Amino acid sequence: MRAMHSLDNKIQLAHGGGGRLSSILINDEIVPRFGKGPLTGLPDAATLGPISGKIVFSIDSYVVSPYKFNGGNIGNLAVHGTVNDISVSGGRAKWLSIGLILEEGFSVSKLQLILDSIKSSADECGVEIVTGDTKVVKKGQCDGIYINSSGIGEKIKDFHLSKSRLSEGDAIIVSGNIGDHGMAILSVREGIDMGNGPVSDTASVQNLVLAIQQYALQVKFMRDPTRGGVAAVLNEIVSGTKVGVTLDSNKIPVSPEANALSEILGIDILNVACEGRMILICDKGVANNILSIWKSLPEGRNASILGYINNEAQRVILKTITGGSRLVDVPTGELLPRIC
Repeated sequence: MRAMHSLDNKIQLAHGGGGRLSSILINDEIVPRFGKGPLTGLPDAATLGPISGKIVFSIDSYVVSPYKFNGGNIGNLAVHGTVNDISVSGGRAKWLSIGLILEEGFSVSKLQLILDSIKSSADECGVEIVTGDTKVVKKGQCDGIYINSSGIGEKIKDFHLSKSRLSEGDAIIVSGNIGDHGMAILSVREGIDMGNGPVSDTASVQNLVLAIQQYALQVKFMRDPTRGGVAAVLNEIVSGTKVGVTLDSNKIPVSPEANALSEILGIDILNVACEGRMILICDKGVANNILSIWKSLPEGRNASILGYINNEAQRVILKTITGGSRLVDVPTGELLPRIC
């Protein structure tokens, strides 16, 4: 079995960052052991067969640092992240579990803030918190608070999502500005005061999915661009296929705040995480209809057609504003650790 690109063969932060080392870890160590049945194709949530394929199940863990940021906190992420994984897998989230790992000495008032955020986000998403668990570890064994959440949802009729369905000419749509979450985390973590700085986009994409159910049969793939951002998602999509992606830099929606910070720091915004956006690939013929529906919703007001599927196998190409083009790859190392 291949080593994980590490001199001492130990886990690095980059193995959890959504980039190349994450892919190596998953494909070399996890898929050979577990990648069958519902895990085939590595969906964000598994569609379970025993009840006629109607159950969608997902799990995620949240270790974001700092726990609070401009636009939300770890509690919002714990709900939105799991609901979104179910949504982009063609399901409607119904029930969540919440597991808390608390560090000795963590402030009760901070915990109350986080629990209130969990409740408000769950109410907003129309999901119930139905079970949970709490553990406390000694000081120094946890960075304040970690949260694990699992979600169960119902499969939405007519969504049949698979990258094997992609073909040349399919449209790629993003639901809104990219990179806001990662830039919001970075600005707080590094103490960068920009006045009105980036605000996290943490939110549910469930309404976006439900609103386009009439076009479900023409939708071929959906994913939320969290760790690794849009670049990681698109490279993952074309990996192992006979198709590629062409993006138009003029069509990439970015807030002025996130764009300014990314330019100052020299960070490619395509590699920066979102927590309330989704990427959708569909038949070109229905793309403008889906775009129109999304733009009519608060969650999709900045939606845009980023580009199209091409026949250049396993390559993601960006057409630049100067008329040239460049390859969009994923970072080998960890760009922004612990953003969710």
